[in-house]
Amino acid sequence: MSPESKKLFNIIILGIAFMFMFTAFQTCGNVAHGNYLWSVLSFKFDYTISGCHCRTSALYVCKWFILQPFPWSFYTASVFIGIAAAVLWTAQGNCLTINSDEHTIGRNSGIFWALLQSSLFFGNLYIYFAWQGKTHISESDRRTVFIALTVISLVGTVLFFLIRQPESENVLGEDESSDDQDLEVNESAQNTMAKAVDAFRKSLKLCVTREMLLLSITTAYTGLELTFFSGVYGTCIGAVNKFGTEEKSLIGLSGIFIGIGEILGGSLFGLLSKNNRFGRNPVVLLGILVHFIAFYLIFLNMPGDAPIAPVEGTDSTAYIRSSKEVAIFCSFLLGLGDSCFNTQLLSILGFLYSEDSAPAFAIFKFVQSICAAVAFFYSNYLLLHWQLLVMVIFGFFGTISFFSVEWDAAAIVARGSDYRSI
Repeated sequence: MSPESKKLFNIIILGIAFMFMFTAFQTCGNVAHGNYLWSVLSFKFDYTISGCHCRTSALYVCKWFILQPFPWSFYTASVFIGIAAAVLWTAQGNCLTINSDEHTIGRNSGIFWALLQSSLFFGNLYIYFAWQGKTHISESDRRTVFIALTVISLVGTVLFFLIRQPESENVLGEDESSDDQDLEVNESAQNTMAKAVDAFRKSLKLCVTREMLLLSITTAYTGLELTFFSGVYGTCIGAVNKFGTEEKSLIGLSGIFIGIGEILGGSLFGLLSKNNRFGRNPVVLLGILVHFIAFYLIFLNMPGDAPIAPVEGTDSTAYIRSSKEVAIFCSFLLGLGDSCFNTQLLSILGFLYSEDSAPAFAIFKFVQSICAAVAFFYSNYLLLHWQLLVMVIFGFFGTISFFSVEWDAAAIVARGSDYRSI
């Protein structure tokens, strides 16, 4: 197998492994849907540490806690999920970077994202058909689901062992000086604690650079909209009594169409990345336009009190007659727009910080998770139109900040300088 084929093989295995693990995780989240405590803590503790198999063991803990649900169990399970995800996502960013070069980082980001987000499709498809028309989920139903999820997450863990060490040449950062290589050799001899401290210092220094500060605004927006489409919007759909007896199963259908949008976006941008002469900005522009359309339709189609409605739901009217078709179409738009932002953020981070990607991806996930936790907190109190307004403001400035970083990078590349020197 050639070096390039081996790298592509690693990316595909990485994506499939994440697909299996997140099929379990996303379905687990759907079963716990409506419990904001679960989601807040899962994101809150997600990336306060950084460093892959921890998430699977955490899923086992979470599955037991939801089989026997108590308030304390959601706290504990969320902490386990967050600690595991810190290691998992940082390792993912590093694996994506070392298996890519400046010509393949965009393609590989799209391939990984499409495979990862396939998990939304499969997990929600099961929920939609298995629990259609049910108003109460029995312990037997939960047990069946979580036995299957345990097996699925185990399969994802085993797949990680198929990832091979890529050839040292041709990976991003190949032009490191001999001094840098000697430094890496010396660092490899340090103990684990020293490495962790060094990585933490690098992350702190990286936080205050102009490029990372600008990209943090974009990242913050992805955290806000992640909370919205993964937790708030499904709750809104389930709270609209005018949707009738299908309101609960529509949550699963909404997740399916979010997944379709994510898969379509990741696949499309992965295929087009090699022939894209205009950089990443057009994709991000498409993403924000798609999201603005979705936000406007949701504003018209959903009652304003849907996010904070009681368990009995809401009978309030929207600006137009609430339509299931419009609600599901908005789910697709939310997924498509999210894929635009995340694929391009993964691509630009892997390109800009190829020589030391772990701190960059740790900061990316830390900012995203903190903002997601904040969004989950205020989603319990703000009416729908205020939540949409917050995302519109952050989306606008996040897009402008991304444009700025991409323009600076493109200008330096045009002058023949090192892209990573910006």
